[in-house]
Amino acid sequence: MSILVVGSVAFDTVETPRGRRERTLGGACTYFATAASLYSQVRMVGVVGDDFDAEHLAFFASRDIDTSGLQHAPGRTFFWSGRYGTNMDACETLDTQLNVFATFHPEISPAYANTDYVFLANIDPDLQIEVLKQVRSPRLTALDSMNFWMTSKRDSLTQAMSMVDLVLLNESEIRLYSQQHDLLRGADTILSLGPKALIIKRGEHGAMLVTRGDSVGERFFIVPAFPIEDVVDPTGAGDTFAAGVIGYLAATNDLSPQGLRRAVVHGTVVASFTVQDFSIDRLRRLDREQIAARYSEFRCLTYFDTLTPAECALFTGAL
Repeated sequence: MSILVVGSVAFDTVETPRGRRERTLGGACTYFATAASLYSQVRMVGVVGDDFDAEHLAFFASRDIDTSGLQHAPGRTFFWSGRYGTNMDACETLDTQLNVFATFHPEISPAYANTDYVFLANIDPDLQIEVLKQVRSPRLTALDSMNFWMTSKRDSLTQAMSMVDLVLLNESEIRLYSQQHDLLRGADTILSLGPKALIIKRGEHGAMLVTRGDSVGERFFIVPAFPIEDVVDPTGAGDTFAAGVIGYLAATNDLSPQGLRRAVVHGTVVASFTVQDFSIDRLRRLDREQIAARYSEFRCLTYFDTLTPAECALFTGAL
């Protein structure tokens, strides 16, 4: 099944304790499409400027990413600069230049409108709504967002979330939007809008899947992050997490509760590769075999046995 992604294509200048890289390929759409292309055919919708070199388009083509929906506008491509300290969960934005992205409006062609899986990256919720009104009966729609839209365009974001099947947010975003300190109550607030599932991105602490099940075991699924000893650059980890989730679902077409759980693990695994190099450089070298191997390692890390009959008796006082 094919995947449609709508979001930013950018140049990033990033500084971390491991070094500095200038004007590397970035943007949510870039990260997502690069990672998701390991699972299924990806259709990209975004905008770039005159300074977007042909070599970048050639890379997308080499990954079978359809860029016919990528608009080319006069001007410069979206640019972002950020700096990470020793706490890689926190990033200081140094510069943001929207450039051609400032006037971007997604145009969904008839061929793209029939895409089965749709991911709306972190963009203006009004643009997310525009896309959702143009697509035709996809199997699954999902969106990401951020704090800025929750304070500046809350009503539009509420409408957008009510129109999708899956929402991906981090803990602070859920608390901000829901005005709930309790994370699970905040999750329920978002699910009450209409989505079937919410994935809470928890950075170095992993992720949590929340659905509308009747019991704790049905409603919640929690995974840790895959342990990486030497994090180089966390930029794009959230976008590639989403790519692993949506990519797995599109590849298997399995939207069952167990399928969603496996998808969350795939998201965690793919994100763990992303942070091992700057920009999309680790993703350029990534293949399905490496993903499968790390998935198996992850299962070993998180597996544990049920209590034996003797242990059950010990805890129930039967001994």
